[in-house]
Amino acid sequence: MSTSPKCADEQVLNPDQNRQVNALLATSGMYDEAGSFAFKVGLPGKSGVGGGVIAVIPGRFSICVFSPALNAVGNSHLGVAALTSLSKRINWSVY
Repeated sequence: MSTSPKCADEQVLNPDQNRQVNALLATSGMYDEAGSFAFKVGLPGKSGVGGGVIAVIPGRFSICVFSPALNAVGNSHLGVAALTSLSKRINWSVY
């Protein structure tokens, strides 16, 4: 098993695995806010209790935000707001 880092252009997951990961992120990556996040931001996402949030623009790139203040369901309050604003401004919704 190799421990060398992956190159930026090296494919790690096959297309079916990518679809599965994106579906899991879209349905449960934001805990109890998953549905609201999908509607407001329009992207698969995953949050962490430290205040980080990652959103995926499938087939293009990912974007990460960080702000440690959490909302009532445990997601970054400002991170979700920033991604909501950005996705609306640039029209990134996958839905």
